[in-house]
Amino acid sequence: LTVSFWVHLVFTALAVVKPGIFNYTTLLLHEQREVLYVGAREAIFELSLRNISVKNHKVVWKVPDVATEVCTSKGKSKETDCLNYIRVLELSDSHLYVCGTHAFQPLCDHLSLADFKLEGRQEDGRGKCSFDPMQSFTAVMVDGDLYSGTAYNFLGSEPIISRNGATQSPLRTEYSTSWLNEPSFVFADVVRENEGGDEDDKIYFFFTEASMEYDFFSKLLIPRVARVCKGDLGGERTLQKKWTSFLKAKLMCSMPETDFVFNVVHDVFILKTTNWRESVIYGIFTSQWDNVRSSAVCVYSMSAVEEVFSRGKYMQKSTVAQSHTKWVRYNGIPPSPRPGACINKDIRQQNITSSLMLPDKTLQFVRDHPLLEDAVRPMDNGPRFIAKDVHYTQIAVERVPALDGQLYDVMFMGTDKGNLHKSVLYQKEVHIIEEVELFPNSESVKTLVMPSHGAQFLYVGSDSRAVQSPTAFCEKYHMCEDCLLARDPYCAWDRGAGACVNILQEDRSRGHLIQNLQGNADESYQQLWVKPGGAVKLPCQVESNVAQVVWTVNGSVLQERSPPYQRIAEGLLVYGAGPEDQGYYKCWAVEEADHRNFTWLLQSFELALAKDHLYPTTEDPSVFTVVDVGFTARPVPTFEMPEPTRLVLTSSVSRPPGDQESRDKELVPPQYLESDRGMTLLLTFTLLFLLLFLVTVSYNCYMQYLPGPCLRARASLLGAKKPPQSEYRSCEAGLVDNVTDQHQGLPKGPNGVQKVGRDGEGMSGVVQEGSGAPSPGVVCQSPHSEKPFDIDSEGQPIEYADADVEAP
Repeated sequence: LTVSFWVHLVFTALAVVKPGIFNYTTLLLHEQREVLYVGAREAIFELSLRNISVKNHKVVWKVPDVATEVCTSKGKSKETDCLNYIRVLELSDSHLYVCGTHAFQPLCDHLSLADFKLEGRQEDGRGKCSFDPMQSFTAVMVDGDLYSGTAYNFLGSEPIISRNGATQSPLRTEYSTSWLNEPSFVFADVVRENEGGDEDDKIYFFFTEASMEYDFFSKLLIPRVARVCKGDLGGERTLQKKWTSFLKAKLMCSMPETDFVFNVVHDVFILKTTNWRESVIYGIFTSQWDNVRSSAVCVYSMSAVEEVFSRGKYMQKSTVAQSHTKWVRYNGIPPSPRPGACINKDIRQQNITSSLMLPDKTLQFVRDHPLLEDAVRPMDNGPRFIAKDVHYTQIAVERVPALDGQLYDVMFMGTDKGNLHKSVLYQKEVHIIEEVELFPNSESVKTLVMPSHGAQFLYVGSDSRAVQSPTAFCEKYHMCEDCLLARDPYCAWDRGAGACVNILQEDRSRGHLIQNLQGNADESYQQLWVKPGGAVKLPCQVESNVAQVVWTVNGSVLQERSPPYQRIAEGLLVYGAGPEDQGYYKCWAVEEADHRNFTWLLQSFELALAKDHLYPTTEDPSVFTVVDVGFTARPVPTFEMPEPTRLVLTSSVSRPPGDQESRDKELVPPQYLESDRGMTLLLTFTLLFLLLFLVTVSYNCYMQYLPGPCLRARASLLGAKKPPQSEYRSCEAGLVDNVTDQHQGLPKGPNGVQKVGRDGEGMSGVVQEGSGAPSPGVVCQSPHSEKPFDIDSEGQPIEYADADVEAP
């Protein structure tokens, strides 16, 4: 996957920072009232959605001294732990249901929206809210009932998924590692599947827990999705007040080419649609190993999740060697109705209308087999994109309609460094539009929420403050190129206003808006090739009767009379094109209204001189091909100009018809005589080679490296001017005579080679006929030279390699 960046750093000024107040990590939107509720440490705020710096109400909820003393007696810190951290803010009719850690003694209350005061109807918060403010926790309110994923005891060793409320009986998970094994909860939400009463609504929990089904040398973490049914009432005898519909499955997020697994889920966002099967789940994953600092975004379809829960295989415990327990696939036939299934139309046909009527065999099976073998696999079988050196913590997604009629999912992701990444997926390319700096001290993003439709802002919470950030910074792009290159589905360039605007917030005519999400800022640019000295027409017409056309060439305004340009009704004519005429041509429409000039771009061209290989194939030199260099595929048009003799031009540029041949010669580039050039190069190299050869031979002769001919040539050239050296005197005196005289009468070998034996002193040798080398029988040496290679060859007969008979 390709990741491209258009990074824009901005610091958002709208923030809430109250002295002595920390941990702004619980946020709740009320879109009808246009307010944002913020749960912090010992305080609850009601802020304006349009400007969160405007505080409507505030309520303080502190811990009594008695509860603080009990907390400190258990070894907790009075300054940090033994305070009241607001962790649950949920709407319920005309009030807020509020829960806090309350000094490690979770407590819940109701807050009236009329006067924004706590009503004092306190409830036990165990199973609804965490004891530890730093412990993972999630909750969602569904039709007046609170569904929570948290720890049920002071130590945090008993995880629980529970339901509490007034409309239905409370339920919880079984206290067993088979159900929950050290989970870290991150998100919970409801999916409405009850269409016409055939299906039940389902609540999904997302968390990371220690693996049960894999053997590893250390604790291996596995991302999970668990599901319970809204209409679950528990069992009659088995699983009383326990979930009868609890099932869990593995979330797979790995790189298919390397099988590298991202096994820790940090946040999940469900992008809901009218048809629940088309809803999409976005999840942020990292690896549990710290040496790999990367984040992955995996996307799942809700239909794939439902397929796993409704048809997936179960897993069961199997004892190995009477001590070790291993989870394996259950290959038997599960009981009917399907264990863990919600009460739907098919089950009602079996006269089972609630979970209280399920048979014990089904309930016992789901109690012992809560884990499914099949994993929920992401769309495209891999991460949507992977970001290196980035640790994402929160995600929110909005589906935005663009000007091209397509819907694009824009992702907002918070990092552990306090930044916000805004990205969008175009086919197989992930484009990060901008990076927004939310917090000046690089603290981690803890909470990220945004309205469900047409969001203007998103709201982010951290330990020190809450921040309001726009969903788009279109006004930051002051040029058309910057607006289009941002490739932001929210933004488009308004040609009438000359500004980059948000298409979801501005009520404007879309006829004047330009948006190109393919990354081409000059979508109207066309590239034209023209022969040197040729002519080309740049078409441009304005629809308005009161607007005037203004041409610019390379940024300079073109005057009315500027040869070699001529304005015509259809556009601009460029004739006698030369190198100085290359560049960018823009056609602007200028209209005056209310004593102001309004301009917008009509056409843009890039003119270049054609090279030999870019000449048109047609024989008519006045036919030019216009090539669109944009990303959008369009047909390539051709413009046919009339013959040069028929052009209606001014007299200063008119040419007589008889000058056609000369003008054709001007258009044709000069041809070079390739054959003459080749012969010249060949002659030059030949002369250089001969000169080098003569210099080499002369040097070798002078340095006495070559015998025979060189010695004679040297003697004839130098003569008496330079007598030979002593070691060559005897050789030069009898160079030919000695060789001939000393070998007369010697017997010849089979191949015409004279055999020379040892004749006194000296070394015998062999001389072939016609050889000009001195015979070894002639000793050419100086008086003081030694004979280290003289040997006694009398007792060692000489063998001849080319002899047919043995030597005598």
